[in-house]
Amino acid sequence: MTSSTAVIDITQEWLTASHVQQRFMQGIGPGSSPLNYSAQCRQVLDLGGDCYDFMPLPGHRLGLVIGDASGKGLPAALMMANVLSSLRTAALFTRDDVAAALSAVNRQVHSSSLPDRYATLFYGVFDGTAGTLRYSNAGHNPPLIIRRNGSTIRLETVGAPIGMFPGWTYEEATVALDSGDVLVAYSDGVIETTSPAGEEWGLEGLRIATAECGARRAEDFVRAIFASMDEFSQGQQTDDSTVVILRMP
Repeated sequence: MTSSTAVIDITQEWLTASHVQQRFMQGIGPGSSPLNYSAQCRQVLDLGGDCYDFMPLPGHRLGLVIGDASGKGLPAALMMANVLSSLRTAALFTRDDVAAALSAVNRQVHSSSLPDRYATLFYGVFDGTAGTLRYSNAGHNPPLIIRRNGSTIRLETVGAPIGMFPGWTYEEATVALDSGDVLVAYSDGVIETTSPAGEEWGLEGLRIATAECGARRAEDFVRAIFASMDEFSQGQQTDDSTVVILRMP
């Protein structure tokens, strides 16, 4: 095999892996959940460590995930594939016990990953009957809830990143979601977006972009946030960036 042929093969394999990763994050349609939800993951190197997932669960429930693995490129992508696969399995057995799900994933990933590899992860389960979200956080940026009246709360729970400490016990909390409320989950690449002058977009930029876009559909919120980011940074993306939106009808 010539060197040029090897380069072509590697490039094709990289593109194939990128397509597989994108399909892995497509999730499943809304089903019986009253939530309107959407997401976008934009990697710097096509393959990367950011991820999201939507998992329809029994009993009119919906699992939602956003995560960010350490590093970039193929190693980070493999780490997140491990995390998502483990979580999809754990979710079926732990039902809405989100803390137990993260604990199970943490043990599994720690036993199968290199010592310097870890991932932050936010996992929530929305109960369509009760109108509540149970959630737990493994070191990820706290999502925002922007209420219909414009007020904002952060979903703060504390936990170590997945794969860092095998015996970690995770916390969980519950929040009610009312009509018109919007949940915004994001990776650090979103709020750390910088302008050409070096100014950081920050959490306030994300909050303003969400609150002022006037959208009614989740996918419109996602587009508006990325458009605002790109305008601020003049299109210069330096880190994997993911946004997950859930909107109550």
